[in-house]
Amino acid sequence: MKSALMIWGGWKGHEPKECVEAVAPVIEQEGFNVVIADSLDLLCDADRMQSFDVVVPCWTMGDMSGEQCKGLASAVASGIGLAGWHGGMGDAFRSNTQFQFIVGGQFVAHPGGQVEYEVNMVKPDDPIVAGIPNFTIKSEQYYMHVDPGNEVIADTTVSAEATGMPWVGGTVMPVVWKRNWDKGRVFYSSLGHVAREFEIPEVMEITKRGILWAAR
Repeated sequence: MKSALMIWGGWKGHEPKECVEAVAPVIEQEGFNVVIADSLDLLCDADRMQSFDVVVPCWTMGDMSGEQCKGLASAVASGIGLAGWHGGMGDAFRSNTQFQFIVGGQFVAHPGGQVEYEVNMVKPDDPIVAGIPNFTIKSEQYYMHVDPGNEVIADTTVSAEATGMPWVGGTVMPVVWKRNWDKGRVFYSSLGHVAREFEIPEVMEITKRGILWAAR
């Protein structure tokens, strides 16, 4: 049986516990044993980490110790997947550049706050988004610093009018990407601001497929 470690914590505004509780049953329905933790300490247990196929952090901001980051990096490098969404992985551990390097990007702003924007499927045949048409969502449109080595699957175009920032209008920003970290697979989606967004079928489906992809 496949196994997933879902770790929640950090800033409560992103409803980390509620988001994990929304996604975990869907992953369990795919045949996974899901372990939920509210501490990063498991990352330091190398033997225990090898029992998981994917790690799903949901931990906006906060701090990760050097030992915890080393444990996660070693696990992913060995072939364990890493998957996550929105600030839970794209705005986690802001001072930890090693974590950002593994993820492939870091949140820097959401111009205009909650805006309506379109998610465009860049690679519509990719298994993570296959059959999912472009869709519009009202949420935080993440503006991120991203690794040019990412394989972008979906993106969005920043609106000068919606954000009130004409100097960034027209910028094409990745929304969903995947990448490799040594032997491990890394998936990220900037969707999933709070738990209710997982009630949107496209958001949940992309998240589910991304976790499954990362877990091989």
